[in-house]
Amino acid sequence: MSFEPKILSFLCNWCAYAGADLAGISRFQYPPNTRVIRVMCSGRVDPVFVPMALLAGFDGVMILGCHPGDCHYLSGNIQAQQKISFLRKLLSAEGIGEDRLVLDWVSAGEGQRFAELVRGFTEQIRSLGPFPATEEARGKLRAIQASLEGEKIRWMMGKAPELLEKDNVYGERTSPEKVREALEATVREELRKNRILGLLEAGTMTAAEIGRKLNLSLKETLPHLISLVGEGRIGFDPAEEGRYPRYVRSG
Repeated sequence: MSFEPKILSFLCNWCAYAGADLAGISRFQYPPNTRVIRVMCSGRVDPVFVPMALLAGFDGVMILGCHPGDCHYLSGNIQAQQKISFLRKLLSAEGIGEDRLVLDWVSAGEGQRFAELVRGFTEQIRSLGPFPATEEARGKLRAIQASLEGEKIRWMMGKAPELLEKDNVYGERTSPEKVREALEATVREELRKNRILGLLEAGTMTAAEIGRKLNLSLKETLPHLISLVGEGRIGFDPAEEGRYPRYVRSG
C-alpha cells in the first residue's frame, strides 16, 4: 500500500493563513495531506506541540509565519525561530524527527509559494516514510515533551536571546560559546533525566540497567540518578534488598 503522510500545519493568521486562502482561491494544486491550525502568530506556537503531534500520529509538522520584518506583532516570527531552533537541539540530541519539522515564511500574497512548500514537505515526508511507532521512538518523544514542559528548559528558551543580546549589571556580555555550552548541557541533562523517568514507569531498575537502556556508562548515569533522588522524583524500592539498589518513581 502507498504511504500518504499526515502533516499538521500551524499557520499565522495574518500571512501564512491568508497565503493558503489565496492558494485555494487561485486553484494552485498541492497535496491534501495537511491539517491546518490557524494561530494569531507563529511566535505563539509552543515547541511542545511538535512532539505531541508526532505522538498523536502525525508524520510531520509545518510552522509557517510572516517573513522576518513583516510580523504583525513586530518580532513574533523571530521568537518562533529562536524557539524552534531550541527544539531542533532536543530533536537532534535524541536523533529523532528533525527532518519532520519545517519552519518557513509565507506572505499573504504568496499563494504559489504556500502550495510549493506544502508539495515539497509532503514529498520529503513521503520519502522518509511513516513516523516510527516503536516504543523507543515514542519514549524519546515523551522525554522531549517532558523536557519542553519543564521549568528549566522554558527558562533557558526565554533567557538565551537576552543573554546574547544584553549586558549584565556589570556591563559584561556572555560569550555565545558559553551560552551554547550551557544550552547543550541543559538539553542533555533534562533529556536524560526524563528518559530515566520514562523507563521507570515500567518498573524498578538498577543504575546499570538504566545505563544500558540509554547507552550510558555507569559514571554518566549516576549523576542523573542522584539529581532525581535529590529532587524527590525517584527513590529506592524498599521491597528490593539485593546487592544493587533498584530505583523507583516517587509518588
